[in-house]
Amino acid sequence: MTDPVTDPVTEPVTEQTGTGLQTRTQLSYAHGVSGTGLLGDTIGVSLDRAVRRWPDREVLVDLPSGRRWTYARFAADVDRLACALLASGVAKGDRVGIWAVNCPEWVLVQYATARIGAVMVNINPAYRTHEVEYVLKQAGVSLLFASLSHRTSDYRAMVSQVRGACPELREAVYVGDPTWDALLDRATPELSAQLPSLARELSCDDPINIQYTSGTTGFPKGATLSHHNILNNGYFVGEAIACTERDRICVPVPFYHCFGMVMGNLAATSHGACIVIPAPSFEPAATLRAVQQERCTALYGVPTMFIAELNLPDFAEYDLSSLRTGIMAGSPCPVEVMKRVVSEMHMAEVSICYGMTETSPVSLQTRRDDDLEHRTGTVGRVLPHIEVKVVDPATGVTLPRGSAGELCTRGYSVMLGYWDEPERTAEAVDAGRWMHTGDLAVMLDDGYVQIVGRIKDMIIRGGENIYPREIEEFLYGHPKIADVQVVGVAHERYGEEVLACVIPRDPEDPPTLDELRSFCEDRLAHYKTPTRLRVMESFPMTVSGKVRKIELRQQPHQDH
Repeated sequence: MTDPVTDPVTEPVTEQTGTGLQTRTQLSYAHGVSGTGLLGDTIGVSLDRAVRRWPDREVLVDLPSGRRWTYARFAADVDRLACALLASGVAKGDRVGIWAVNCPEWVLVQYATARIGAVMVNINPAYRTHEVEYVLKQAGVSLLFASLSHRTSDYRAMVSQVRGACPELREAVYVGDPTWDALLDRATPELSAQLPSLARELSCDDPINIQYTSGTTGFPKGATLSHHNILNNGYFVGEAIACTERDRICVPVPFYHCFGMVMGNLAATSHGACIVIPAPSFEPAATLRAVQQERCTALYGVPTMFIAELNLPDFAEYDLSSLRTGIMAGSPCPVEVMKRVVSEMHMAEVSICYGMTETSPVSLQTRRDDDLEHRTGTVGRVLPHIEVKVVDPATGVTLPRGSAGELCTRGYSVMLGYWDEPERTAEAVDAGRWMHTGDLAVMLDDGYVQIVGRIKDMIIRGGENIYPREIEEFLYGHPKIADVQVVGVAHERYGEEVLACVIPRDPEDPPTLDELRSFCEDRLAHYKTPTRLRVMESFPMTVSGKVRKIELRQQPHQDH
């Protein structure tokens, strides 16, 4: 296993000019040079290779149902489902929707659609009728897999409500329902015999997946991804955490999102590892029980998940000694949380990832041998075969290292485009095939990158640019604060002022604004010190674990 040599030139470059020697500042650009080549396979071919190497090793464990799959059995079940889809009239390029919480059937659908070249459309389990109707119509979904119900969602009832408005939707199949078994019964030996020839007709560059990004305005956009996009990203993310067939990865993050289905599932199957499903959706206690019971070696999560696990009253009673690594992504990790994850959860090799759905998703990642400073203060360095740069948002010119600007990324991981929306694609991916992330970043001299905020989240107070991330990181050190988000809100004189939204460690003893300002005194510049405070029980979240800051700015609360 090779760790790539990435952008070895970090010192300023001295060059001869007509007027003598001059020093040229190193630019905020890095390329993931690697001795390990990209995979040119489809997902089906990659799975076949794993089955040949590790037929009897476990690939999938579902704790809620107690079901288990070896690689050999999993592949057989994938092929049966693939044949059933063919029998149902699904062909290469057809869109197959999945609107379900985490379960083994979700994973089977992921690999079965890839096996025959159908395009799997991920639908957020939190969507209601208005949103799901839009996705089914926009993607032209012909067959839909769905959960029966989860919490307050009755998926069958919602599908019934929208079906009349979705003329291309021929069939709905429900997990745990007779419709699932009836679909599987359509598979025949004759169709199974056709799978090898069908596989030879597939290209790794074929579209294989549509993931709808959670837009803050208007309808979401369908990022269209290929075998090549997501298989390679899962593989290289797995390489960075030294994933092998001996690893068991606890995946409490949603399969609906790239974190679950790419960094979880595809990272596992491309290395012979095992996927462990702790619960249909995130439950902190169920997650730690799964780690303990299955002796998981890796645990995934967004920072809010790790915070919830660490804050369990009986956290110390779980045996987490089998853990060595894991991935924290979705949003920047607070330093204090990372320290506890390393020391109290035994995740000495935990990795931070940065990415977005449109880039399959990961562009930057910390490595196993990075020191705590890099793993808490940055989101890592560029992955193999990917380029990143930091540019002036107004001019597009690459900035010197150490300057804040927009992060852009280019390479195999950049999506094919937004499904059937060329104009919106052109707004995000420029003529040079650079994906504009909308994130403000700083590339350090050693090539590691810090995310300092969203361009839209940056607070401008009296002409001063304020990056909420810096203030949040500082406030995590307050003894009364369990979690914090900082946003800008309107102010008559300064344009914007700083609002701190906090979840207290003890709801009976929340911090006051005076206590917060006293904590900041002489340690933060006055213009960065919060002038308003909102105490909350929880933050509004996307299903992928990102805090919806736009809602924090808009919520009509009485702040202090």
